[in-house]
Amino acid sequence: MWTLPNILTLSRILALPLLAFLLWWPGWELGFLLAFGLYCLMGITDYFDGMLARSSGAVSKLGIFLDPIADKIMVATVILVLAAQGILRGPYVGDAHVIAGLIILIREIAVSGLREFLGGLQVSVPVSKLAKWKTTFQLVALGSLILGQGLPEWNIIAGEVAHNVPHTVGLVTLWAAAILTVITGWDYLRVGLKHMD
Repeated sequence: MWTLPNILTLSRILALPLLAFLLWWPGWELGFLLAFGLYCLMGITDYFDGMLARSSGAVSKLGIFLDPIADKIMVATVILVLAAQGILRGPYVGDAHVIAGLIILIREIAVSGLREFLGGLQVSVPVSKLAKWKTTFQLVALGSLILGQGLPEWNIIAGEVAHNVPHTVGLVTLWAAAILTVITGWDYLRVGLKHMD
């Protein structure tokens, strides 16, 4: 039970309050840079816990249970705190970027419920390559949005508007993740509908 992969997974969950704390203070550039470092460290542990579990044959039921939960609550925590602090905002469409975050959260909840339902029927839903791309865009998006707050002067001028480079990358990749979220969510739903009366 207390294998290294499971400890790494638990460390991600336990680090979430600290991550939320560091993100809670708009304008605290050092806090956001520390949050970016912690976020990257959490992403690295996500990669290594799975790799170590598979390579050492230490895949456990606890790990299978905790790993997706750790990923989902990390994403939900960052999206909710960034939305609460008004960071999911950009030129041209203002606060509408929150919609991309909502799409991601809705999909995560819906797919979790669907997996639980299908698990009861002993039907597994494999993760598609497109879903892995969605996860990649999502992680890049949230990391970039955090980094943009830590480096507020990293700007380019387009027309008459100053765009913070990491923040802009974050918003664009957040929408890319949201679009892939809809596509992959529909794929999972189609599988689930086949097993519903």
